[in-house]
Amino acid sequence: QVQLVESGGGLVQAGGSLRLSCLASGRTFAPYTMAWFRQQPGKEREFVAAKTQSGATATYGLSVKGRFTISRYAKTVYLQMDSLKPEDTALYYCAAGDVVAKYDYWGQGTQVTVSS
Repeated sequence: QVQLVESGGGLVQAGGSLRLSCLASGRTFAPYTMAWFRQQPGKEREFVAAKTQSGATATYGLSVKGRFTISRYAKTVYLQMDSLKPEDTALYYCAAGDVVAKYDYWGQGTQVTVSS
């Protein structure tokens, strides 16, 4: 069983930056894919970014491409968020899985609030 713990959320002004971290624990080998999703109140969960264990492949949601960068080292995945906008305000979740695009493990979420 994999446990995911996120950190790094907070309040930032529009145009600012934040870096989220997520550590996977509970087994010796790292999940194949680690990703970030976000969810705003009353809306469906939205894919933000994902990166495979090899690190060669990263994918991004259209709304964050060019502003957010996902990176990964072993069992930790990071999300560098630059040029933040108020519409980026959401609860950000870390997710992981051992099959591409299938996420079996989820964190509790970390709140990101961007003020205008």
